[in-house]
Amino acid sequence: MWLGAALAACTPGASRAPMRIGYQKDGLLPLSKARGRLAARLAPAGVGEVTWAEFGSGPPLLEAMRAGAVDVGAVGDTPPIFAEAAGAPLFYAAAQPVTGAGQGLIVPKDSPLRSVSDLKGRRVAFVRGSSAHLFVVEALALAGLSPRDVTPVHLSPADAAAAFAGGALDAWVVWDPFLALAEAQQGARLLVDGRRVASTASFYMVTRAFAERSPAQLAALLRALAQDAAWANANTPQVLTLLEAETGLPRAIMATSLRRGPFAVLPLSAGVVTAQQAAADLLFTIGEVPAPVDVRRAVWSRSWV
Repeated sequence: MWLGAALAACTPGASRAPMRIGYQKDGLLPLSKARGRLAARLAPAGVGEVTWAEFGSGPPLLEAMRAGAVDVGAVGDTPPIFAEAAGAPLFYAAAQPVTGAGQGLIVPKDSPLRSVSDLKGRRVAFVRGSSAHLFVVEALALAGLSPRDVTPVHLSPADAAAAFAGGALDAWVVWDPFLALAEAQQGARLLVDGRRVASTASFYMVTRAFAERSPAQLAALLRALAQDAAWANANTPQVLTLLEAETGLPRAIMATSLRRGPFAVLPLSAGVVTAQQAAADLLFTIGEVPAPVDVRRAVWSRSWV
């Protein structure tokens, strides 16, 4: 069946599936967009027009996928858990391992706070349902605290950056490139980063409708992205030039982000799925998500490597 679908996709005159990709300022997707070669590389697999949409964080990206406005996107570990708990028809398609260094809990440079335990009763900003949400839960647990011991302030990265700069926040949990920007431009001080808390991976997500309608095209996309990741890891100067032009962020900021972890696009291993399930179970147990989820049921089962 898969061979037939692939041959049909390559047949002259066969209808081509459009592909709508959602991305954020971090990760591989903005680089693939900046290279400008993806559509041509996917055309032989039957992909038609490729369009791109930028999002400030993972939750609104997955909401757009749930609404049918985006087919594929890349997000951190936590948005898929919240989305599955809400019944969103999505699959995990591939994984991007993370070192944890690209996400952290920061305080203003002149803050009297010196440890996570000092956050009790303080205002901590993060995007609800994002990877920063799980980070807050796990970082507080290391200090013997729970989310109820702090005052959560749910802000987008852009709004949180302004509030943080204006002194309206005691702490902020965020990821690169926003983390690197706050450290470089505001002198933000890191209390803890993701290397000290449990982490799973970032994920390439796909709508069930697209995966079921266009499996060959999705597989071709993942293979193309894996090739982009390998190229990027071997060509840092060119990557920095492309990302600086694509994101509008300073080259030094992008360089910091790149140093914190290589690019990769990998099939979901049993270990990654197990870790993601543990994160989902934790968030349900403490009442952060409304329903239990079974991560295994949301894993796209087709082999694409």
